[in-house]
Amino acid sequence: MATLKEDYEKKVRPLLQEEFNLTNVMVMPRFEKDVLNMGLGEAVQNPKIVEKAVNKLTLIASQRAVVTRAKKSIATFKLREG
Repeated sequence: MATLKEDYEKKVRPLLQEEFNLTNVMVMPRFEKDVLNMGLGEAVQNPKIVEKAVNKLTLIASQRAVVTRAKKSIATFKLREG
């Protein structure tokens, strides 16, 4: 995430400032956080998919992904708690 923020600050922000003719730095959009999410409905049948997805998100974000399990069962989604 640090490299994405640095790229925005050094490359994208000056281009946006030039394109929209903005002189004040405070009116420019700030980079606060990025959120990555992946829904794995097919993981019910094959639990190994979760580990593959975690590895892919780790490559994208350069941080270890946190696996969050279902807190409640939802029958229409064929989802069970945990």
